[in-house]
Order: sequence, then C-alpha cells, then structure tokens
Amino acid sequence: MQSITSTVELKEAIRLLQEQQIYQGLILKEEFFAVTESIKPINIIKSTFSQVASSHDLIGNLLSTTVGLAAGYISKKTLVGSSANLLKKLFGTIFQFGITTLIARNPEAVKSLGHTLLHRMLNKKTADS
Repeated sequence: MQSITSTVELKEAIRLLQEQQIYQGLILKEEFFAVTESIKPINIIKSTFSQVASSHDLIGNLLSTTVGLAAGYISKKTLVGSSANLLKKLFGTIFQFGITTLIARNPEAVKSLGHTLLHRMLNKKTADS
C-alpha cells in the first residue's frame, strides 16, 4: 500500500476501507444465515435422507437384504408350514436364517441366477408359441 500524504488521500482510503467493511459484513451475514439453516434439525434430516437415497451401495445392500429376508421367510413357510412341532419350527427358523444370510451376502449370484431363470422361462414361452 502506498503512503498517504494528503487529507484527500486519507479520506479516500477511509472511504475504500468502509466499503470493504460493508461488503465483508454482507458476506459474513450470508454465510451465518447459510450455517444456521444447515444446522437446523429438519435440514440435517433432509440432507441425510438425500445422501442415503443417492448412495447406490446402500440401496443395493438394502435391496439384497430385503430379498434375502423374503426368501428366508418363504422358504421357512414352505418347509414348516403351519406345523405345531417345536423341533420343526426350530429347524425352519435356522433354515430361514441360513437362506437369508446366504442371499444377503451373495446378491450378485442371486441376480445372475434370477437372470438365467428369467431367460430360460422367456425362451421356453417363445418355443411353445
């Protein structure tokens, strides 16, 4: 910065510093408003849900777990049915847990098997027609 030698230069320098202070004050107010908006509980919840919804890994894991749970439940109902036998129910629950775990941990294999079965069913239908 250059040295100020006259009253006019001093007044001009003060005016420029005041304008700079006003500008920086406006920026600070805008940033403060943005921060206070981002830490409101509803906005934190919204941003969390949007991050979860955009996460492909989480959606894939959730889908494979859901398919695993459904397959485990269906396999237990198929195996045990409405039996009153306690041992049969225990075996059905263990079998359900095993199927659920197997499918949830190997979603690519299940997806591949599903594609293969669907492809065979579609080819069989076109061959029958």
